[in-house]
Amino acid sequence: MPSAFNFSSSPFDCLTLEEQRLVRDHVDIAYFPQGETILAPGAQPTHLFVIIKGFVQQFDGNEVLTTYGPDDCFDGRGLVAGKVSSRFVAAEEVVAYQLAKQTVSDLIAGNATFGALLFSDLSNKLSALSERQSRHELQSLTMARVDEAFVRMPYFVDADTSILEVVKQFHALRTATVLVRDRRVDPPALGIFTVSGLQQAILHGTPLDRLPVGELANFSLIRVRPDDQLGDALAVMVKHSVHRVVVADGPQILGVLEALDLFSYLSNQSYQINVQIIDAQDVATLKRAAEQITRLIALLHRNGTNVNLIARLVQALNARLFERTWQLIAPPDLVANSCLFVMGSEGRGEQLLKTDQDNGLVLRDGYVCSVDVAAVCRQFSAALADFGYPACPGNIMVSNPQWCQSVGDFSQMVRLWWMAPTPDSLMALAIFLDAHAVCGDTALLDQVRAAVFDLTADNDAMLARFASAINFFGSSNGWWNRLLSLGEPGKEQLDIKKVGVFPLVHGIRSLALAQHISATTTAGRIEALVAAGVLPEKLAADLVDSLYFFMGLKLKVGLQELATGHAVSGGVQVDKLSSLDRDLLKDTLGVVKQFKVLLNQRFHLDAV
Repeated sequence: MPSAFNFSSSPFDCLTLEEQRLVRDHVDIAYFPQGETILAPGAQPTHLFVIIKGFVQQFDGNEVLTTYGPDDCFDGRGLVAGKVSSRFVAAEEVVAYQLAKQTVSDLIAGNATFGALLFSDLSNKLSALSERQSRHELQSLTMARVDEAFVRMPYFVDADTSILEVVKQFHALRTATVLVRDRRVDPPALGIFTVSGLQQAILHGTPLDRLPVGELANFSLIRVRPDDQLGDALAVMVKHSVHRVVVADGPQILGVLEALDLFSYLSNQSYQINVQIIDAQDVATLKRAAEQITRLIALLHRNGTNVNLIARLVQALNARLFERTWQLIAPPDLVANSCLFVMGSEGRGEQLLKTDQDNGLVLRDGYVCSVDVAAVCRQFSAALADFGYPACPGNIMVSNPQWCQSVGDFSQMVRLWWMAPTPDSLMALAIFLDAHAVCGDTALLDQVRAAVFDLTADNDAMLARFASAINFFGSSNGWWNRLLSLGEPGKEQLDIKKVGVFPLVHGIRSLALAQHISATTTAGRIEALVAAGVLPEKLAADLVDSLYFFMGLKLKVGLQELATGHAVSGGVQVDKLSSLDRDLLKDTLGVVKQFKVLLNQRFHLDAV
């Protein structure tokens, strides 16, 4: 058997060394000329094929369902079921490994993950991956660098500073630790004094205003480097029975790492950013917090955190950031008499990396502000742009007077969107339906949202026109197939938002609007639609899994672009995806296709 078998591709990447030897001992090579049918419907398969060279197309009748390329395997499901359900044809000359059915059965019997990735449906594949990934999550966290955790700023005092003065600094600087410089020795010594040392100071008996901190400071500092692993820093703390270590790069003191912050990082790294936002007294501090959010996202993703959890954390942090920014910029009476809200993916809690601003402001009817509201809104939009949230190309922002109106005027505008629809107005309505309040009186936003539901009652024609946007992109005839495998290398760009996220999200949004469902998250809407009997449970679960896969794939590619100095494009270069990601992409796009069939039937979109 050739030794070049690629065990790094899915599902073979989960095999043990012994299982890999089993594959090597029982695999052969097969050749198929262009146009040859490799497997026909109804046939009893005898082998699993893994492509070395060429492409194989899978047909359902005359429709191309998907295309398999190098390192892809087929037909695992047919092999397990004992019967092939599709036709597999060599799109060009194909060279492939063939693994006998008995060997595949032995691998499945001994390795549940292999079996799940080979022939299971989407939800079981993702469950197997999640279980495998969770085993490494804590290990990955402890392998993060010290400077990726919250390192507290160092504050220095001289050894002859009185304890009373140090206590005052504790209060003024909101810290519990100072570093003590003793210049009386050569070379100068560096020690540490903490709040826990105050008890010792009191027991000393000397008045605190005459007791120098140098007498009680600990000059046996424990140091770690910023590029040390957190696991090593934790081990150092345990070994020396200390609750904090000094972070130093050679002679330069960078800060103090406390045990509380280290454990906070390992359990919930968003905590420190949240505290920084809440305590911020100026916009500059908020900008630093905004920069840390992207860093946190990258860290959580690298550590294997589920993408839905990352999205919830990001939504909460962004909401806190926008709220605090608005509170610092807007006068208190404007904050109290308005509702600031976000929309689109930010409103749905499905936004990860920073994207265009989508926000608005609803003002209380009859309220007259003491300052120029438009100027305040422009300042807010400029601040977010400075934080890294670019201006919306469609100008859907509070700085646009259209998105800053009273309850009455806003409700009237929404009615016009619905009663006199245009492509732009239906887009605005779709975005507004995802609105999520972040600051102010949420009842004001609820009043406008209620106006939308009042209009949709028994208006199937308008609901159909609203839902028809799901068909704006792609076609039903294997439309992703050409993008996934066949094409010039390096040119296969797939817009996940257009072909996957948008039809899924907007289709769910349309069904939720028809049912007057108030939830704004796609997952929340799906749950409510299942409860209402509108969505089958199996399809609903696959839609949620597909959404999270799309989000995770976009995040992975976006982080790679940022790491290489490029802007986030939103496109996926398919030829650079792993075989596992290509396999899951085919499954999830198939789920979207199935969902679009349901939507076309529900809303009679053929007649629109």
